[in-house]
Amino acid sequence: QVQLVESGGGLVQPGGSLRLSCAASGFAFSNYAMSWYRQAPGKERELVAAITRGTTNYLDSAKGRFTISRDNAKNTVYLQMNSLKPEDTAVYYCNAKHIYNSRYTYWGQGTEVTVSS
Repeated sequence: QVQLVESGGGLVQPGGSLRLSCAASGFAFSNYAMSWYRQAPGKERELVAAITRGTTNYLDSAKGRFTISRDNAKNTVYLQMNSLKPEDTAVYYCNAKHIYNSRYTYWGQGTEVTVSS
């Protein structure tokens, strides 16, 4: 059974940091590109960061503040978020997509991040 379980969300003040984790199970983790998406209230879901075997890419507004990483031994992907802004407030979702066959795509349930003073 495929599972993606996010954790690490919460309430943080502007300028603060959070580290999100996504623990994966039920599929061959190393064969999947892993991504973090987010969806703010009333907005469409957007790609925040992605990592494949050796490549990362980021939403422009996340560059320099967020870092995505993965530990294939632990089947886990992380999103380190620094210098958080109120506009980063959203539900953050973990996504797994097979490198060669995008038909195999999975989503987590999401973790909520609120940036507010």
